[in-house]
Formats: sequence, structure tokens, C-alpha cells
Amino acid sequence: MSNDAHTKSDLKLRQALHGLRKHIGNTPLHAVKGLFSKPGVQIFAKKEWEQFSGSVKARAAFHIIRAAVESGDLHPGKILLDATSGNTGIAYASIGFVLGIPVTLCLPENASAERKEILKNFGVTIIYTSRFEGTDGAQEVARNLAAERPDLYFYADQYKNDHNWQAHYFGTALEIVDQAPDITHFVAGLGTTGTFVGTGRRLKVINPDIQLIGLQPDFPMHGLEGWKHLETAVVPGIYDDQLADRFEEISTEAAYQVIKDAWKYEQLQLSPSSAANLVGAIRVANTLEKGVVVTVLPDNADKYSEIIQKLL
Repeated sequence: MSNDAHTKSDLKLRQALHGLRKHIGNTPLHAVKGLFSKPGVQIFAKKEWEQFSGSVKARAAFHIIRAAVESGDLHPGKILLDATSGNTGIAYASIGFVLGIPVTLCLPENASAERKEILKNFGVTIIYTSRFEGTDGAQEVARNLAAERPDLYFYADQYKNDHNWQAHYFGTALEIVDQAPDITHFVAGLGTTGTFVGTGRRLKVINPDIQLIGLQPDFPMHGLEGWKHLETAVVPGIYDDQLADRFEEISTEAAYQVIKDAWKYEQLQLSPSSAANLVGAIRVANTLEKGVVVTVLPDNADKYSEIIQKLL
């Protein structure tokens, strides 16, 4: 590619990024009233599927890609590479499709059929990794591939990339404060930990009295896709172990029950991880005499038909 052609391609890429920005974030807040009711206490949940690519991961993926393009690390001729359990991969795929950026993803082979189909439809090259090693194994494969071909790949490395948590520091947290200015507690599950770390850090700057409650699965072999049992998993590089005021453990069974209850009482069709966040928010709210508890609903049930059909 000539210098002029490369410059034009790069300019076109930056313009497309700018046009996409308005479709990232700015998700609505849902007031939880059917599943929980207590005088003086409120629960709100951000419906993160109501943005481009259909999940909270659009925020991190967009900021990672934008920063890489602006720094010159990702340009025409390079392939975006990362490890994912699904939602970040779909966000990369969706954004990459719009921007004309090829995407290669290392994905555990037991990812849902819906997620695999979505990624294939966006033209993603999928490298399947061991179902027994989860995203930790997928990360190792991606790291090795990036080390072998640094000329070919931009390794996004979402678990160590500061633009992951910064997407929430500069976006999610400010939206929450604008939508729920009286927030007293923020509750979120730990996966890459970007949502919790970025949102929590900014909320503490705004009001140090806001309590941050991190949620984890109660067992290493859990069914909360995207979540990490930090005691037995590889801890993400962006995780801040001094940030949380306390932790709660959530069982897969409790999350599955809330999937059913949220549809019945809130008319929300939730993914397991969204339901688990709601379990945690309700648990925290039940301990309060007064307060405003906010959580995020990372995605809805669209990519979990096999689970949902059994529950609803």
C-alpha cells in the first residue's frame, strides 16, 4: 500500500470511529420495583444491552480500539487479536465489521452456540481453546500467537489493558451519578473486572462514602459466564484488590432463580451474569434502612437460549 493510500485508509478509519462513538454507552436505568420493595431503599440497574453490540463490553472494546488506532498500534494491515468468553468478542467483531478491521479471537470451545454463530457472521477468525481452561487458557494461546507474529497482530489484551477500566471511569460512572445522584452503593460482578474497577474508582472520587461491593461466584466451577472465581483463576492485571469495601459470593442457582423472577416481576429477560448482579444488589439492599443501590445488567438473554428455554 502506498503512503497516500495508507493515509486515506487511516483517515477513513478514524472518521468511522468518530461516527460510532455516539452509539456506545448512555444506557437507561431500570428501577427495580417488582423484585424488591422496602421503604427508604431503592435499586436501579443499567440496561447495558441497549447500546451497540448489545452488551456492557461495547464500552471497553470501543475504548481499546480507539486508543490503539490513535496511537498507531492498530492500523490498516493489522489484525485485532484477543481472548474472550463471548461478549467482548462480539463487541470487537461488531466494531471491527463497521470499521473494516479484521478480528481473530481465542475462544473456549464450550462458548454458547449463539455466540459462535454471531462471531462467524461478522467474519471473525475463531481459534478454539480448551473448555477446561476457560478464558485463562484462551489468554495463553492469544499471548503466544501475538508473540510469534507481532507484525501481524495488535493484541488488545482486555485483561491487562487500562483502557478497559478507563471506559467505565470516564463513562459508566458519570452516567450513574447523573441518573442516580443519591447513589450509596455500587454492586457488580468481577470478570475482567473493568466495570467494577473503572466505575468504582470514579464513584469514590465523586463521593468517598459510596460503598463498593464486588461479586464473585461461590464456586470455581460455576455457570456465570464471564465471571471469575478470583481465588482459583488468573487475576486480571487491571484488577485493584484494594478497591472493594466488601465482597459477596453468588451461586449459579440463585442467579437462575432471578432469571425466572426478573421476567415475571420486572419483564426483564436477563443473562445469568445480569441476574447474578441483581441477586447481589437485592442482598445488599436488604441490609439497608436507607440507600440507593445501583448495579449493571451486562447483557440480556438473547445469547442464552438454551438456558432460558429451560428456565422460562
